[in-house]
Amino acid sequence: MPELPEVEALAAFLRENAVGKAVARVDVAAISVLKTFDPPITALGGLAVSSTRRHGKFLDIDCDGVHLAIHLARAGWLRWSDSLPQRPPKPGKGPLALRVHLSDGSGFDLTEAGTRKKLAVYVVREITEVPGIARLGVDPLSDEFTVERLHRLLTDAGRAQIKGVLRDQSTIAGIGNAYSDEVLHAAKLSPFHPASTLTDDEVARLHGVIIGELTSALERAEGLAARDLKDSKRSSMRVHGRTGQPCPVCGDVVREVSFADSSLQYCATCQTSGKILADRRMSKLLK
Repeated sequence: MPELPEVEALAAFLRENAVGKAVARVDVAAISVLKTFDPPITALGGLAVSSTRRHGKFLDIDCDGVHLAIHLARAGWLRWSDSLPQRPPKPGKGPLALRVHLSDGSGFDLTEAGTRKKLAVYVVREITEVPGIARLGVDPLSDEFTVERLHRLLTDAGRAQIKGVLRDQSTIAGIGNAYSDEVLHAAKLSPFHPASTLTDDEVARLHGVIIGELTSALERAEGLAARDLKDSKRSSMRVHGRTGQPCPVCGDVVREVSFADSSLQYCATCQTSGKILADRRMSKLLK
């Protein structure tokens, strides 16, 4: 799933390649991707792309005051082309969900792999009309994300597991499954640690790691073409997606906990004092 660093990089890429160009037309290949109807998607035709920015994991393309907001979900992606085919795509064929043509012949496709279609596109006059954006929590790279703010958020979360708190978009906006694994590994915290029981030192360490991990990811993504962002993210992961491989810090094996529709990765030596976390379907720790 594209998270804060990748969506920020996509916004920067479009800022460089799309801003100032007019939208020639939009082809919808999967009607289910559209989550709004007023204004219609055709309202974007003829409008110029004036700015692009990120809200959490949402991409916001401002076209003369009409916003094309995109949430790429787990398997969605934006694929840029300097020369798009002019023939309209056939609906329901392949991973293509939506195609945006720009005035110079360039543009981009929104695609989604797999059978679970969650990619979402909104066309709105005010960006806060998008429900997921309206309820976003603090941005971890903003000035509002202080140690004190994080401490309050963790206290308010009670005994909720820290992994889930980091992924909760209404608490902290932009961190998903991958970067929460990386943050917790770097902060030497168990993903199941109750949020409100962190010490002051642990909260301060977690705060610094969140900012450091996301900033480093942004720096790695800077200047990359959209097509290269996925590989850059994947190659930089220390524990996420690396089940069975050695931890780059201590050499212990990276382990996994599987859930119904996702999984997390961690290092027992670095994060849980050597304890092996059981699959949560068993609801206990292996002693």
